[in-house]
Amino acid sequence: MFFVRSGEQNPCPCCGGTLKVIGSRRRSYIKDTGNINILVIRRLQCYNCGRIHHELPDILVPYKRYESKSIESVITSESLLTVMADESTIWRWRTWFSNLSGHFLGCLISISIRLGKETVESTCHLPKSTLQRIWHYVGDAPKWLARTVRPVANSNFWIHTRSAFLS
Repeated sequence: MFFVRSGEQNPCPCCGGTLKVIGSRRRSYIKDTGNINILVIRRLQCYNCGRIHHELPDILVPYKRYESKSIESVITSESLLTVMADESTIWRWRTWFSNLSGHFLGCLISISIRLGKETVESTCHLPKSTLQRIWHYVGDAPKWLARTVRPVANSNFWIHTRSAFLS
């Protein structure tokens, strides 16, 4: 079991207020080898709006049970996979990213404009695929998915896709 604690003081993604620690909870995730690890993550509550947030490390994607490295390798890889997940899970990851990649790109563009930041590469001609356009903002080095997920979630632009009713 590992305890997760950030050294940064992040503001509330909803209102920008100050967050206080109100407890912790266990969060399990599955590594690419199939092993299950357990983290203890902090629960944070905003002084202003009262909303509760969970402090996730970069190795996790919100509402996903596998580590981000596994999901990233499935999204970028066309060849033989080394992730211990069944075909339906891999299909769901690819469908999830395909459906939300345009949203992620729009969020990254919006955040970049709001912060007045430059992109990783300064080219005037954007690549054709949405994934390559996302890489234009976060780079294509390993952990690009974590660099995409973190600003989107911390800016309150995250769209959760979980549902109690599955078809």
